[in-house]
Amino acid sequence: MKTGGLGGANTLTGLNFERKIDFQKLIGIVPGYEVKNISGKAGMGVFFEGKLVARCFRKHNFYQFLSESKVDWKNILSKKLLPDDALLVIVRETLFIIEVKYQQVTGSVDEKLQTCDFKRKQYLKLVSPLGLKVEYVYVLNDWFKKSEYKDVLDYIHSVNCHYRFNELPLAWLGLPTKKA
Repeated sequence: MKTGGLGGANTLTGLNFERKIDFQKLIGIVPGYEVKNISGKAGMGVFFEGKLVARCFRKHNFYQFLSESKVDWKNILSKKLLPDDALLVIVRETLFIIEVKYQQVTGSVDEKLQTCDFKRKQYLKLVSPLGLKVEYVYVLNDWFKKSEYKDVLDYIHSVNCHYRFNELPLAWLGLPTKKA
């Protein structure tokens, strides 16, 4: 991430994040990918070379997906969690909750990083009736490489959550890539 830099995927194998990103647009500019509506379905379809490989959900779209899947979230959770971005990778039967955290000064994000275990477990409760797995991943900028974040980064891994710096490799998500 560069201050004032341009966002976008500049490789064939991953998503490079900048401070202000639109996750769905970012996938859509990767060669071979297209993000578009699926008639009558919640969220957006992610297509690779014309084949549906994933579905993207934002905020309330995720609950529309649960509703279309006949999952009544109110019987499972006491309060909605609204994902910034959720990506259901069909072949992996895995829902990725993707949180992008960008810092340039000390702030409240520090404590938000410590909530991943609770949130991952809540999302798992929601999608377990569908037989889906959940992976919770932070995409962080270089600010979080500072030594003062070592404990929280260790904690994230210790509770089976993930973090990546500046990018999210497509292969890590289980998505196909175009051969170079």
